[in-house]
Amino acid sequence: MRIILFIIFIAISKVSLSQFPKSGTYIYKFCDSEYNSCISTCKVVIKGDSIIIYATKELAENRTFTKEGDIIDNGVILKHMSGKWIVGKSKKDINATGIGVEGPSIIDFKKKQYWRF
Repeated sequence: MRIILFIIFIAISKVSLSQFPKSGTYIYKFCDSEYNSCISTCKVVIKGDSIIIYATKELAENRTFTKEGDIIDNGVILKHMSGKWIVGKSKKDINATGIGVEGPSIIDFKKKQYWRF
């Protein structure tokens, strides 16, 4: 009986850890891939598998040509072939090269970080 419960627990844990957050509004760190550091914050709005990234006041103060409320990125949440979550424009982006740099942006749901070049 314990073994069955243990297997069920592991299966549920694995499924819940591999999924993106439920629909809602979150504050994430805005990270710059070029400098390999997080420079500010951004607002992340998730509805189903759709995602919109907005500039916060802090980001607008730290980033040229950006105003609070500007849409930084939007698209579909996809699991890239590398295993990382990305903000894609179409299902084809799961095979994109240069994610986080020339391709789709990376979003880390565990660390609450949005990576963009």
